[in-house]
Amino acid sequence: MCGLTPLERMRSPRVPLHPRHEEAREALLGLREDQGSTGRPILVEGPRDVTALRALGLTGPIEVVNRGWDVARRIAHLVETYGTRGDDGGPALHLLMDWDRTGGRLQTTFRRRLEAFDVKVDEEVRRVLMRCLKPETRTVEGLSGLIDVLGLDGR
Repeated sequence: MCGLTPLERMRSPRVPLHPRHEEAREALLGLREDQGSTGRPILVEGPRDVTALRALGLTGPIEVVNRGWDVARRIAHLVETYGTRGDDGGPALHLLMDWDRTGGRLQTTFRRRLEAFDVKVDEEVRRVLMRCLKPETRTVEGLSGLIDVLGLDGR
């Protein structure tokens, strides 16, 4: 039968992604590409989020909110380190907090405080992930378990 082994015949061809998974995949690939070309940092809640983003193939700078610093000191560090705009005139950083209640509060707090310093931030990836992946996960660290579902190879 076409020279296929029994195991190869049992494997089903790759199932096309659901449209919402495709949209989430495109957002993550766009984030990977943007970070690779601009070096724009991503601000996340904790170390497990960093691990998940590394598993997705993001290699650029990732800043963690929960470092034992208060919010004011964290904001000052971000403004001093990354400025108010990216080198390309775009956002200085990506905000990517979880899309649960606590993450939403952190997202709002950091966006407002950064914007008070005239720092431009990008929240589009979070909006897309929140809309497309809410049933499967509500956390950034949960993305690492969806690598196969999203068709991402981590490279």
